[in-house]
Amino acid sequence: MLLEIVVYNIESALRAQEGGADRIELCDNPRDGGTTPSYGTIELVRQNVSMDVYVMIRPRGGDFLYSSYEFHSMKRDISQCQRLSVDGVVFGILNADGTIDKKRWQELIARARPLKVTCHRAFDMTRDPFEALEDCIEIGFDRILTSGQRPLASDGAELIGKLVEKANGRIAIMPGSGVNENTVETILHQSGANEIHFSATAFRDSQMIYKNLMIAGMGSDEGSEFKLRVVDPVRVKKMREIATAAKLSRGQ
Repeated sequence: MLLEIVVYNIESALRAQEGGADRIELCDNPRDGGTTPSYGTIELVRQNVSMDVYVMIRPRGGDFLYSSYEFHSMKRDISQCQRLSVDGVVFGILNADGTIDKKRWQELIARARPLKVTCHRAFDMTRDPFEALEDCIEIGFDRILTSGQRPLASDGAELIGKLVEKANGRIAIMPGSGVNENTVETILHQSGANEIHFSATAFRDSQMIYKNLMIAGMGSDEGSEFKLRVVDPVRVKKMREIATAAKLSRGQ
């Protein structure tokens, strides 16, 4: 069973490795669902972890219908990721009608190789998941990250299982979104997936001695400078135990 941890900073990458993760998806901006991290962060993570590092290629939050400028920035980001010796990239682009933008995806995949390529949860916003599955296979993705077109993978596990069956080994299907110690066993049993994506989130207090409590989130109600999002390595290890047991109980 392969465990991928989504991380949003250097400390979390190190903690994910400590917990025994197989791979990380390195992002920025968790409140936007993940965007492309800085080159400095990518470089430092790559230099300090030995597991596979996949990088989110997403120029902004919001929908997955990108302008020509945004598409160009995605191409540049992929080229930088190659220079920084990461193992894979993660992206997705849609047409306005909810179909996969195959032409642009093919261009990005060609630019990315020999890196591995994952279709992220733009897949969950497509009009027809089975049409999108075949498109992803046709244009050469290595895997699809999906919640089964529902907010949580536990709610979409039945569809994820159908996608795994339909894919029949032609592409990896990786459940993600809301995966934790309470849901992973059920998701794996219902889906039959062999990879799992989760965050193992924890928060630690800031080490600042002086704190201006009049300001939180730099003027926004969405966050605080005095709580830092990190990965809990103990949760990663626990998820490994549960996921391995679930796979063994499936007879694999």
